[in-house]
Amino acid sequence: MSGAHFNPAVTLTEAWRGAFPWGKVPAYLASQIGGAFAGVAAAHLMFGERIFTASQRARPGAAQMFSESVATFGLLLVIRGVSRSRPSAVAWAVAAYVTGAYWFTSSTCFANPAVTLARSSTNTFSGVSPGAVPGFLFAQLCGAVAASAVSVVVFGPPEEAPAEE
Repeated sequence: MSGAHFNPAVTLTEAWRGAFPWGKVPAYLASQIGGAFAGVAAAHLMFGERIFTASQRARPGAAQMFSESVATFGLLLVIRGVSRSRPSAVAWAVAAYVTGAYWFTSSTCFANPAVTLARSSTNTFSGVSPGAVPGFLFAQLCGAVAASAVSVVVFGPPEEAPAEE
């Protein structure tokens, strides 16, 4: 793993698997969440919107939650599989997967807890109401845990975590 991940689900599962040092997790999570909110603020500034507005877009229901679990599951399997066979292609594979998953999931593939939190602060088509956020986060966690379990079976145990610097 390069360490250039922008997704708390990736950071947490890599640490849980022993492939990423736990000591770096808090800084990564803070950066990932802060970066997601900075992205919302930048987009809103570009389009003349208020910096942050609570989303009114409801995305309720079991189908949305299952969809989000599937999206996160697939994303983590793509990352793990491609990083083992062709590490230089991970960024391209992630972009291709997210693009495809946007269309084949009913949730439009958030698959990232930081993005989910940030999308609750935009009342645009991409937003999610704050009340739906816990369900999305839980679904993402479920997909991440399932992907971690499956990846051990499919790809074998993770490489050892790099030493703390």
